[in-house]
Amino acid sequence: MTQKIKVNSEIRLDQFLKWANVTGSGGQSKMLIQSGLVKVNGITETRRGKKLKANDRVEVDGAGSFLVVM
Repeated sequence: MTQKIKVNSEIRLDQFLKWANVTGSGGQSKMLIQSGLVKVNGITETRRGKKLKANDRVEVDGAGSFLVVM
């Protein structure tokens, strides 16, 4: 099941993972992203500064699927 996460504006991938309570810190987000465990719209994303927009889908191995909602 995909969890909807509401944000106020465009958000960076590393910030989004913290906002969605997937990680507890920016450092944890960075490690998760650089380990290849995060996909954006079905494509593995290794850039923590990737900008997310409305309706982007973020999948994290072991944590689930999230939909960006504005």
